[in-house]
Amino acid sequence: MFWPEFGRYGRVWSPWREMERLQQDVNRLLLRETPYASTFPAVNIWASDQDVIVEAELPGIDPGNLDITVAENVLRLTGSRKPDALKPGEVSHRQERARGEFTRSFRLPYAVDSGKVDASYERGILTVRLPRAEADKPRKIEIRSQQR
Repeated sequence: MFWPEFGRYGRVWSPWREMERLQQDVNRLLLRETPYASTFPAVNIWASDQDVIVEAELPGIDPGNLDITVAENVLRLTGSRKPDALKPGEVSHRQERARGEFTRSFRLPYAVDSGKVDASYERGILTVRLPRAEADKPRKIEIRSQQR
């Protein structure tokens, strides 16, 4: 802008507002360059006294390109989506589906038995069941008393 002090709608130019606008522009540029924002894949997480269930939306991703790890009460989901292959003579007209690598990590609400974690993938939904560790399950404590 040639006369920044007159700004839009008659506002006085502010270096702070200008820095915020610049930061937004940089963020937009970087998110366009990186295939996945920190919110991919979208997930739902449920917890009960017995286990934690994590469902992740991963349409079009080969389950062989996914890695699931559990360490120190953190579930980490990493993977990648390969770019669509173009046939000879084809040119991409529009690409909105993200591709590339992604990582999501989730702190679990309690200790889980990593040896009993089960994962399945059906119709683009990854479901991970993480059973609660026996040592961490709530248990009823019997109270001893001399009274009858």
